[in-house]
Amino acid sequence: MIRAANTRLEGHVRRTPLLNSSFIDDIAGRRVWVKPECLQHTGSFKFRGAWSALSALDPEVRKSGVIAFSSGNHAQGVALAAKMHGVPSVIVMPADSPVLKIENTRAYGAEVVLYDRDTESREEIGARLSEERGLTLIKPFDEPQVIAGQGTCGLEIAAQATEQGIEKADVIVCCGGGGLTSGIALALEADAPGLRARPVEPEGFDDVARSLRSGEIERNKKTSGNICDAIITPQSGDITFPIMYRLCGPGLVISEQEALQAMGHAFNRLKVVAEPGGAAALAAALYRRDQIEGDDVIVTISGGNVDAPMFIRALETLT
Repeated sequence: MIRAANTRLEGHVRRTPLLNSSFIDDIAGRRVWVKPECLQHTGSFKFRGAWSALSALDPEVRKSGVIAFSSGNHAQGVALAAKMHGVPSVIVMPADSPVLKIENTRAYGAEVVLYDRDTESREEIGARLSEERGLTLIKPFDEPQVIAGQGTCGLEIAAQATEQGIEKADVIVCCGGGGLTSGIALALEADAPGLRARPVEPEGFDDVARSLRSGEIERNKKTSGNICDAIITPQSGDITFPIMYRLCGPGLVISEQEALQAMGHAFNRLKVVAEPGGAAALAAALYRRDQIEGDDVIVTISGGNVDAPMFIRALETLT
């Protein structure tokens, strides 16, 4: 499915580079290779899964439109993919999502429905609207075609690691529900078995790390209250977790301050703009050095949709 998705994405998705900076290497104490999916269409990896899912739909089903629920990056990915396919989209978003993400989603042509993530269920809202309007639900992570689309990032990482002569390394992935992490893990299993995916999450929202330790899906007590909004979900998916449990190494956990500092370093040394959740993997490489083995580590910067005040906060952490 990942290879089929890769074929459908040809000509529509950007093959993001693998970047390196000696300055970042010095901080991390090893070579750090950065996969900047913040340079992807809509500013995050989510466009991969959105295009994969929409392009896999039967044309007659697709023309009725699609619906998705997201804090922002999946929202934008689905909205743009729907626009490019010429079909309508409805996106259910938390009312406390960054304003930039809400505005961008509308700018891509989607109808945005806001909800309170502490008192309302996005799944229930999405199911109701889907039934009422005949829309196809594109889940943010627990959907095979979405996972397959995210897995194309893993195919690129495997090929780029080979180009750099990297045979063994941890591949640290910013993780919410696990779509990107599980997709990358599956791709690496096939094309680069010496590379191991590892999820990273913010403190207080480390359900995947806890789930990998317990062997069962754990839930977060809270669903908001952290600047890494892009990678906060109630729990991992029923499809994504078994894949991660089978293939991934132990989870890593970073603080908000470390995410902000990683954003600053990404900009100063790589000229890459990351959002807090998108910088989590780089933060783990920089500040969890004792939990990583080997001379090389590969990290994803999963998104760059950050507003000016938050970005200024990040830059100020380095002054």
